[in-house]
This record gives sequence, structure tokens and C-alpha cells, in this order.
Amino acid sequence: MFFGYRNTSGDFLSMALRTSLITTTAPDKTSLPISICIIKFQVMNLLSITISPVGMVLNIIVLWFLGFQICRNAFSAYILNLAVADFLFLCSHSIFSFLIVCKLHYFLFYIRQLLDTVTMFAYVFGLSITTIISIECCLSIMWPIWYHCQRPRHTSAVICVLLWALSLLFPALQMEKCSVLFNTFEYSWCGIINIISGAWLVVLFVVLCGFSLILLLRISCGSQQIPVTRLNVTIALRVLLLLIFGIPFGIFWIVDKWNEENFFVRACGFSHHILYVYCINICVNATIYFLVGSIRHGKFQKMTLKLILQRAIQGTPEEEGGERGP
Repeated sequence: MFFGYRNTSGDFLSMALRTSLITTTAPDKTSLPISICIIKFQVMNLLSITISPVGMVLNIIVLWFLGFQICRNAFSAYILNLAVADFLFLCSHSIFSFLIVCKLHYFLFYIRQLLDTVTMFAYVFGLSITTIISIECCLSIMWPIWYHCQRPRHTSAVICVLLWALSLLFPALQMEKCSVLFNTFEYSWCGIINIISGAWLVVLFVVLCGFSLILLLRISCGSQQIPVTRLNVTIALRVLLLLIFGIPFGIFWIVDKWNEENFFVRACGFSHHILYVYCINICVNATIYFLVGSIRHGKFQKMTLKLILQRAIQGTPEEEGGERGP
């Protein structure tokens, strides 16, 4: 996320541009630590350019097989859309890092704004769809008969469309976009939009944590023993990584909207540390499917990528899944 800032002349400044402004205007006693921060900032951009393409390729593989090679079910449709969001996040983030390294970010204002919107759009959708996956997984375990027999057929498609639209709405109406839409220097409406978007993220955090806890307790402490499927493991790992690495990114975004003047924290790259850690997390997420799908009885098995992904989203226990071979 490229935290936008609006100065008195009405120009938006990116995080990197504000960093350079601080470097040229800061007192001598702070010039050294700020210089170190800028070096760290450049190193993280280089790492992003190196790591992000790996995650993009892995998500493209997931998209190809789930979209064209494997029969879809309720959860595979969600995972397919989640892979799209992860790809968009990594793509926009790697492009911005490339612009930083090439020192082109000062001049490409509209591109930076577009990348900013895509980044938050992908993040909000990824958080939203992961929350829905957690809810549906919980429902499928607690009320399996209703879920498999009474659940509306096109629920996944409808939910995905609604979440795409809702996720695009919030970043598009951020404060740095409001002046374009409302054509005014009065920020009351923009402040309301920021409050609503922040509240939406908080709701997602609470719901995700709540249903994840319910799911964990139901599996481990339920009166009836519930067999754990590969799909449960895949979802549990993704949710766990999101709780550890994804939620701090969203929390900082909420706090950041009300702390526009904290230049030194921004210059020292705390926001970018969170951003790059979340970027690495997305790359790791794509490997979860391949790890879960390729392990059987505690050992890695050689098989095709298609079969690995099929096993990763397998909703039945291994003994009931027809897997008799090695």
C-alpha cells in the first residue's frame, strides 16, 4: 500500500516522495538514521521485485488448474477468486517496487494512484473471501446435512461477485480519491468513508477470528469425532497465516488514515515492513496447496500438479477419498 498524503497545494505525495522530502529538510542529527531507513527501503523494494514474481507464477498455476482443469465445488470457487486477488496484490506491489528502484515514482502520479487502489482492493477482497471460507467451512462441519443438501447452488458465485464490488468500493473512495469524486476541499464525506471502510475491516477481523476459534474448538473438542480433511488443513493454514501477517497490515492501514502527519515513522519504513511481510505471506500462501496436496501419511508423494491441487481441496477424509495408491 502506498500511503497517500495531500499537501497544501493539493498534490498527492507517495510514501517514497515524502521520505525524500524529509531527507532534504531534516536536521543534521536525524539525517543518518533517515539515510539508513532509505537504504532499507530500497533493499526491500529489490527483494519485492525478486520474490513477487515467484508468488505470481504459483498463483497463475493455481488459476489455470482450478479454472480450466479441475471440476469446481463451493470451496474451489472461493480459492480461485482468492488466487486472483493474491495475483493482483503481488502484481501491483512488484510494479510499484520496480518504479521505486528505477526512480520513476515521482512522475507517474496516476499510475501510483491506480496501483494504490489495486493493492487495497486486492487486500480487502482477500480478507473478505477468507472470512467467508472460514464461515462456510464451519457450517459444513457443524451442519453437514443442511450444507450439502440445502445450500443454494450458486451461493459461491453470488458471494464472490458481491465481495468484488464491495472490495473495490472502499479503496476507490479513500480520502485521496474523494476530492476527485466530490470535487470539493471539504473532507467530511471522505472522513465518513474512511470510518466505514475501517469499520468493515474491523468486522472482518472479528468475524474471522470468531469463526476460526469455533472451527478449532468444534474439531478438537466436539462430542463427536470429526475427521480432518485436506480442505480443512488448507483452510486452517491460510487463515492462520492471515491472522498472523495479514491483520497487522489492515490494522496499520486503519491507524494510518488518522495519523497522516507521522512522517518519521513512515520514512523509517514501518508501514513498508508490514507491507513486505504481507507480500511474502501471499507468496507462501500459494505453496500451501502444493504442500498439503503432495503429502500423504507424512511423506511427500510424486504426482501431477493437477492431482496435487485436487487433493489440497479434497473435502473428504483420505480413507474415504478413493486414494488407495501411494
